[in-house]
Amino acid sequence: MCAFLLAVDSTPQMTDKSDAWGLARPIVYGDSKSTRYLIETTGTGVAILDFDGDRKNDLLILNGARIGEKLEYPPLLYRNSGEGKFEEVGAASGLVGGGWAQAACSGDIDNDGDVDLWITYYGVSRLFLNQGGRFEDVTARRGLPATGVRWGSGCAMVDYDRDGRLDLFVANYVDIEMEKSPKPGSMPECMWKDTPVACGPRGLPKGRNYLYRQLADGRFEDASARAGIWKPGGRYGLGVTAADFNNDGWPDIYVACDQTPSLLYQNLGNGTFKERAMEAGVAYDANGRAQAGMGVAVGDFDGNGMLDIAKTNFSGDLPSLYLNEDGSFFRDTAESAGLGKHLLLGWGIAFYDHDEDGRLDLILANGHVYPEVDRAKFGETYRQPTLLYRNLGAGRFEDWSAKGGEALLRPKASRGLAVGDLDGDGRPEVVIANMNDAPSVLRRDGARGNLLRVTLEGTRSNRSAIGARVTVEAGKSRYIAELSSGGSYYSQHESALYFGLGAATRVDRVTVRWPRGTTEIWQNVDPAKSLHLIEGKAP
Repeated sequence: MCAFLLAVDSTPQMTDKSDAWGLARPIVYGDSKSTRYLIETTGTGVAILDFDGDRKNDLLILNGARIGEKLEYPPLLYRNSGEGKFEEVGAASGLVGGGWAQAACSGDIDNDGDVDLWITYYGVSRLFLNQGGRFEDVTARRGLPATGVRWGSGCAMVDYDRDGRLDLFVANYVDIEMEKSPKPGSMPECMWKDTPVACGPRGLPKGRNYLYRQLADGRFEDASARAGIWKPGGRYGLGVTAADFNNDGWPDIYVACDQTPSLLYQNLGNGTFKERAMEAGVAYDANGRAQAGMGVAVGDFDGNGMLDIAKTNFSGDLPSLYLNEDGSFFRDTAESAGLGKHLLLGWGIAFYDHDEDGRLDLILANGHVYPEVDRAKFGETYRQPTLLYRNLGAGRFEDWSAKGGEALLRPKASRGLAVGDLDGDGRPEVVIANMNDAPSVLRRDGARGNLLRVTLEGTRSNRSAIGARVTVEAGKSRYIAELSSGGSYYSQHESALYFGLGAATRVDRVTVRWPRGTTEIWQNVDPAKSLHLIEGKAP
């Protein structure tokens, strides 16, 4: 159990730097005044990654489309030039072609030292290999589906069989072609509080999740059926994350599902999974109700050495906060934790230590699905503020949204959210995708504690070290975190782990359990310096 350290006497303030840093180009996604199709409501995600290998994090902003328009809106890739300057280089870097983009996941698929991209779409999802700073679409060549129509939603790169090669997991939302969707108001599922709205997902065919195993030659094979991914049947799957929830060394997969029970695939270590969300207590809310789950975050918020799950849900419902008791069973503590003050419609979500006191706080991006709510006068709004909850310890959170700066309170129709360092100061920013608006790029200023930043590089394990578990010991405090792909809502955090240390000025021990199972230890670490750890090179 952690003995947390606290050295913060005021709230760090959030400032939106999107305009100042040249990141103010609006995201295009559907109609901002009314919706005809469900695809117009989901929005898209963001990814923080160093695509050109210059040790400065770049920013990927996914785009969508507009019904009836022939224009294409490809992803926006902003190269970080340093000193708060970003240049859009998407087309020049090979990210061409538009469509209804959904989620982005990054990782070094071919273990060549360059970070690659897996972007899900309504239609055909695409795998882009990074060839030294320029991306090449290798979807068909690597054996992935390149034709047909699937509604790819959340994704994760995960080495589920621990062979040193990253595999691909993708959730699918609804199994329907957009043109065949019923029209607003045409059936009960196309009404919301007596107002005609875009139909679904209830009443529409459920999607199936897919797992693609990477073979030794770099091609992928569909392992969904034999791995047990299809056994639970269809779901309206959205947010996806992969992490080791029972501390057995094998990555599990969690899928936040809309209006259907969420899924927890437990990795059995033999190439197969057992779905046990209901048994584990993470399929429903505390009262046994299925929720409209959107995004998902993973972190050890109570310091018991087990990874917990937070999930965003639909309007009128509080977020889920599943406390991991022993690796097998979770308990939804959202209400007792104090997360019920605002019942907004949540999307992107992340555990991150806002005040660097050693406790993981929560940040949630919000926005309604229906622009029509602004005209219907239901007491709800399409654009909603971002929520920040400070972790007080003992399982309790305090609403810090109004204390964290005007940028949090500015209402947006937000979707994806990612955390990572964009200005090179060793501390993360928060980037939020906003529907038909510029992204929010939130930088913290003000009182902070000490912070340790850890990056990892696999040698026997996958090069990105996705799946590595890091334990940090400083004095009487002990913290854990796991490097993962995917998470939040449709987004990718920076591939670094941050540990708030409060007043601690020395780290006694850093332990890394690498994805392939070996463990290494680094001692007497200076938290003022970023720590880059390479598998097999521990002192």
